[in-house]
Amino acid sequence: MPLFSIQNGKRVGTLLVSLQLGLLLLLAALAAPNVIHGAIPAGAFLLAGVSVALAAWTLLHNRLRNFNIHPTPKVHGVLITTGPYRWIRHPMYTSVLLGGAALAWPSGLLIGWVAWSALAIVLLLKARLEERWMSEKHPGYTAYMLRSKRLLPWLF
Repeated sequence: MPLFSIQNGKRVGTLLVSLQLGLLLLLAALAAPNVIHGAIPAGAFLLAGVSVALAAWTLLHNRLRNFNIHPTPKVHGVLITTGPYRWIRHPMYTSVLLGGAALAWPSGLLIGWVAWSALAIVLLLKARLEERWMSEKHPGYTAYMLRSKRLLPWLF
């Protein structure tokens, strides 16, 4: 059975979601002591604000019925290419990375940035798996991939 058969892909997707949530919890735990004492750098506040704004904008364009934390496309899901999706294919992953950085920064610890780096790797793997399935489900997805970036508008 190939590594990314539907069956194995779903298991890998579930593992990636579990790792994503675990790393976010670790980042929150590392940041908590400084956050409780109000020792939050202004840059971390800015990253958190941008993260929340991007997540809200994304949800305005990708309704909750279409949203899925698992990389498996929804059965009745539709391809969204408006709002932030016009420029990036995974704006929620970008939002999670920004929020994760906002948590890593106040931790002031190397382990916080190592955890954030691991989160970035998990989200990149998750994005690749999701893109494979989206290409299979939505005929226009491959063309959409050519005119949009994965995580950062105009860059990546």
